[in-house]
Amino acid sequence: MGERATVKKSAPDMFTPRQRKIIAFGLTLACFVIIVAIVITMGRLTIAFFQFFAGVFLPLAVAWILAVMLSPYHALLTRRTHSRLLALLLVLLSLLLPLVAVMWFFGALILDQLTGLASAIPVWGERVLHWVQARTPWLADMWERYGLALRLESFLSSHGETLTSGAAEIGVQLAQAGQAIFRSMAGLLSWAVLPVYFIFFLMAPSLSVERMSDMLPFLKPDTRRIAVDLATRFVEIIVTFFRGQFIIALLQGILYGTGFAIVGLDYGVLLGLIFGVLNIIPYLGNVMGLLCVLPLAFFQVGGGWTMVMGTGIVFIVTQCTEAYILTPRIMGNRTGLHPGVIIFAMFFWGTALGGILGMILAIPLTAFLVVVWRLVRTRYIREWL
Repeated sequence: MGERATVKKSAPDMFTPRQRKIIAFGLTLACFVIIVAIVITMGRLTIAFFQFFAGVFLPLAVAWILAVMLSPYHALLTRRTHSRLLALLLVLLSLLLPLVAVMWFFGALILDQLTGLASAIPVWGERVLHWVQARTPWLADMWERYGLALRLESFLSSHGETLTSGAAEIGVQLAQAGQAIFRSMAGLLSWAVLPVYFIFFLMAPSLSVERMSDMLPFLKPDTRRIAVDLATRFVEIIVTFFRGQFIIALLQGILYGTGFAIVGLDYGVLLGLIFGVLNIIPYLGNVMGLLCVLPLAFFQVGGGWTMVMGTGIVFIVTQCTEAYILTPRIMGNRTGLHPGVIIFAMFFWGTALGGILGMILAIPLTAFLVVVWRLVRTRYIREWL
């Protein structure tokens, strides 16, 4: 008796190959959208968290950045003195003595220029008003018809007296005003412990690659190596940017101040130092300087187009020196960012992190994100493709 062979028929496919591709693409896209939404939500929550506790985290971040910048100097002094505590004292003296020396030798000059600048503001306002009236008679007639000129002159005069009287007492009341401002800030205690944070970070043992790897035992070896590489790269970007940008900004301030003083710009030393320090945020000091200094060069006593040209030459020489000498020699191209990307990053992070803090951190954060993107693109996206 022969056995009847049974042929088992396979069930027909529910979807065609094209439909399966469409479904797979849709599921992949949905997962991608969900992941992006989660990342954006976590990012917004993180930004909101840091904004809410900015008074606590900002001094901590400043102390850490200063400690990381000065750690090679501290290590050098430690090797020379064979004492970490003595090296710490020398680092603190190295920070305090230049500040005291600058205030001792140039404090009177800076205070005098600050007082004169406050007194000259109403004079410049009147000069601008008279210049506009002389070249636009129809506008002057309209101002006189509606009494706008008289109101503006009264405003400048009254506020000029306020500025002058306030500037005359600035040397006495500066400390009191600073104390009043800081008392009104919720983060006063956090800023007061900044030296403690700085000493703690500077005296803490440096994190080597081996120590960072030991702190991440829960990760797979390959993932741990990637995390350590990213952390090392981030610290390198932070140190390179802030150390280099601080030196460049200081040198730019000296160049601006010296150049403005040579061409005869009123209060040029003070303005040059201010705009140089503002260049810690890339391009901010240059833009603010052009917007403020060129009109001042034109409307000051004895000013005019010759003074504007001289001031412009100072800007050009300083910018060429910064672009072709200072930045290549001090910082190089460590961040690897295009100038357009830098400008966009400052606006983006300034909005995301709330003003000056975001603009200061814009370059290192963006450079770090570029490093992360290159890693993801090289390691994961190409494998998927």
